[in-house]
Amino acid sequence: MSRRVVVAVLGPVAWSPPGIDPAQWRAALAEDVVDLLATLNEVDVAVAVTPADRELADAVVWPGTAVHEIPEPTVNAVLAALDGYDQAAVLAADAPDLPGLTVGKLLRPLTTRPVALAPVEGGGPGLLGVATRLPVPAWLPVLDLDTATPSQVRANAPRPGDVAVTAGWRRLRGPADLATLDPAFEGWEATRALLSGSSPRA
Repeated sequence: MSRRVVVAVLGPVAWSPPGIDPAQWRAALAEDVVDLLATLNEVDVAVAVTPADRELADAVVWPGTAVHEIPEPTVNAVLAALDGYDQAAVLAADAPDLPGLTVGKLLRPLTTRPVALAPVEGGGPGLLGVATRLPVPAWLPVLDLDTATPSQVRANAPRPGDVAVTAGWRRLRGPADLATLDPAFEGWEATRALLSGSSPRA
């Protein structure tokens, strides 16, 4: 069986809801994504941060979760930090209600394609996640999850079919995204608590 790892990139968060401390908001989003990853089966889980954000990572990870320090919060920097895996998925950390099934769908195409992308629902630039076989294909461009697009990656591939585009999901990147959260949907406890005025759990 292939050794697989799913990594959440705890990168900068440029926005927070009115009245909510940006640092608390970022920590709540990260905590919920890390909690989701901890429920996944048949994969290792990890987080990646720049050295300046190591404290955030240590505050939200579960015991035994690997923390990779990277020079910049790009997909490529994360992939370069990994060793001993056959497949890897790199996810944005501002999707607190992300279903585990969506992560599974991102990894599934790697049985027949070298790269898979999960777009952000609602259109616009940016990706929810990137999955790739390892070692990383030489043609994979430098990818920032906030700005990259499927067309950019496909344009670099030897064949457009080398890049699968899988099910997407929302990221919380602005005020309009808050309205897409479903209170009946399980998970996202830390983000939910912060939005409701309660303190997330320590």
